[in-house]
Amino acid sequence: MKINLNSISIPLLGVGLLLIAPDPASATDTLDAANTAWILTSTALVLFMTLPGLALFYAGLVQAKNVLSVMMHCFTIACMASVLWLVLLYSLAFDNGGAMNAIIGGLGKVFMNGIGFESLTGDIPESVFFMFQMTFAIITPALMVGAYVERMRFSAVIVFSTLWLIFIYAPVCHWVWGGGWLASMGVMDFAGGLVVHATAGTSVLIVVKTLGNRNGFPTNLQPPHSPGLTMIGAAMLWVGWFGFNAGSALSADGNAGMAMTVTHISAATASLTWVVIEWKTFGKPSLIGIVTGMVAGLATITPASGFVGPIGGFCIGLAGGIVCYYAVSIVKNTFYIDDSLDVFAVHGIGGIIGTLLAAIFGVAIFGGVGLPEGTTILGQLGVQATGAVAIVIWSAFASYIILKFTSSLTTLRASDDEITEGMDLAYHGEKDYNF
Repeated sequence: MKINLNSISIPLLGVGLLLIAPDPASATDTLDAANTAWILTSTALVLFMTLPGLALFYAGLVQAKNVLSVMMHCFTIACMASVLWLVLLYSLAFDNGGAMNAIIGGLGKVFMNGIGFESLTGDIPESVFFMFQMTFAIITPALMVGAYVERMRFSAVIVFSTLWLIFIYAPVCHWVWGGGWLASMGVMDFAGGLVVHATAGTSVLIVVKTLGNRNGFPTNLQPPHSPGLTMIGAAMLWVGWFGFNAGSALSADGNAGMAMTVTHISAATASLTWVVIEWKTFGKPSLIGIVTGMVAGLATITPASGFVGPIGGFCIGLAGGIVCYYAVSIVKNTFYIDDSLDVFAVHGIGGIIGTLLAAIFGVAIFGGVGLPEGTTILGQLGVQATGAVAIVIWSAFASYIILKFTSSLTTLRASDDEITEGMDLAYHGEKDYNF
């Protein structure tokens, strides 16, 4: 069944990637070379977001003695998530043969069982769909690294991230994109506002509250050691995000083109919004500020990118820039939560806002594709809010349990001596700068 988002009936539009979840019946379809080439490219772009984009973005924001630690976290998580995706996660997320299909997928696709050279998902090879979705599983736990940098033990990062992918990412991915209960409700999450950003953003709050704040938080912290390095990483994230959002159309068509357009508009708008607020508040516009605004705009547009038009892209970017900017201050200065690199405020809040705004700016009057037939804006908002609340609750609860189990295997927080020495030397015996 070839999927064309421009021609299918409106009631299907609220399902996002569920539309192209693997279906045994699709094996009779015909390969589309153009669509396959685009998703192959998108897969490379999304991996480019993590390695090297996210790694460099985070590395520039920490102290010089912790640069390699952050890079090691991102690289190791990429390798670990890839193997887990092959062994188990893809099946849990996208196999529809399980007895509890509304909650979790089955085990019919472990180790890519039944996926051969000719297997298709829609009109692209299922191996390509497998790889594309793998890159989402890679970047999601890597995003969380930014919250606990400079104080979480390397062993704890690996154990926690492994269990998090199994018990949080895979089930939520199935709920929204794999035919689970939220997909049946019609939740609109085109590219991961809930699956990626809300899960990661919520979970890090539990992690950092359990770990405790950095020494000197919030008044005596070292500034980012290399804003220039962060900007380079941010630029890579911006480019890679086109694969993230436009690739989620799973076809080389107008839907992918509009998703790319609104992604760019939102990122640019949020960047300018953030830096203007910062300029007015502190008297100087910063490089760190403008690139953080860019990430906020990208995270906020992600769930809505396949449903809204240019007006929606602009308004969602504006909302993301304003709300995420003030969320950073509220998290750190009101609640005294040391989310080091603002993962919750930027990704968690941004993803949830974008999920809700998809119901508003997805309507035709704003240039969107339209809501499912018979659905009002208020009704779709209720569906979106239900999905967001359910995923936030599950992410928080399961993260707490996973952290408890992880702490029984290894100490979560680095010792004061290790923190003072720096995570690079303490855990990896290397350092990036010789001075």
